[in-house]
Amino acid sequence: MSNSAISPAASRWIRLWLVAVGLMVYAMILIGGATRLTDSGLSITEWDPIKGAIPPLSAAAWNDAFTKYQETAEYRLVNSGMSMAEFQQIYWWEWGHRFFGRMIGLVAVGGLVVFALRKWLNGPLARRLILLILLGGLQGAIGWWMVSSGIGETTRVDVAPYRLMTHFMLALLIISITAWIWLDLGNRDRKPASDRARFAAKLLLGAIFVQMAAGALVAGLDAGRTYNDWPLMAGEIVPSHYIEQGLGIRSLFEGRAATQFNHRLIAYAIWAGSLVAAWAFRRAAQGRAFVHLAVLVSAQALWGIFTLLNAAPMSLALAHQALGVIVTLAAVRLVWLVSAPSSSRPA
Repeated sequence: MSNSAISPAASRWIRLWLVAVGLMVYAMILIGGATRLTDSGLSITEWDPIKGAIPPLSAAAWNDAFTKYQETAEYRLVNSGMSMAEFQQIYWWEWGHRFFGRMIGLVAVGGLVVFALRKWLNGPLARRLILLILLGGLQGAIGWWMVSSGIGETTRVDVAPYRLMTHFMLALLIISITAWIWLDLGNRDRKPASDRARFAAKLLLGAIFVQMAAGALVAGLDAGRTYNDWPLMAGEIVPSHYIEQGLGIRSLFEGRAATQFNHRLIAYAIWAGSLVAAWAFRRAAQGRAFVHLAVLVSAQALWGIFTLLNAAPMSLALAHQALGVIVTLAAVRLVWLVSAPSSSRPA
């Protein structure tokens, strides 16, 4: 992206704003993970972007919210007999998740308005930032689409795993785009990379995105709290229930055994691939970035095993998710580094 029409001062302020937005999205991902792990996501049964920003302020309002929750399958089948105090605990998690999303929207839109008024934006940058904000708005709608999958159902006590995966992956895309724009505005010179290095970097990033999606399916099915041995699964190399009766091919996306096994296999492939790439390109201009990614992938793999062996308690699972986002951003940075303008690449 050309920054010829952007002054150094404008670039500096926009980058600071992008850091703030990125950190807020990162925090939002972790808050969302905690909301899921505390089974709080279905506690608010309505979506009202304006009035929903105000929590219940009276006993009558709390009783109304609790009554609506009591109509869900989650309450009837899992939380029957829950006290008001227990309901308020899960309600505040979900309300905080939605409220923080609104704050991100205000910071994002507010920053864009200020930059536009100050005439700090050129055409390409303005289009990128508008796209980023539109994706944020879409994320809010997808969030409700996800929650609604667990409300009004007669048997479902959680949100649909596919929708959870979609919600999470869009958040990952948003923070990745934010990081890419931030890197572009840094005016850092990038050295030419070989075709092999560019291919390896992009392949690793693609595989990491696939792995994060697979992890979201594992999380949505609570599959990380089953098969808690390693390197085998219930003493087997390939779990005998990989294809579950009644699910058939859908076991690949809806079966606990299959999703966890797939998550493990993809992790091994990325781990090996990152180490091979770090060695192969150690003398390249981007060699240090390849090594950094390999170190982070190794840490994530080891932490994932530790989390699995401990049946994925909330603290370890959140740390695993947090490190996964950092691994993704490291891969984004690597791809950015090898994506030097074509004019500076070797023939």
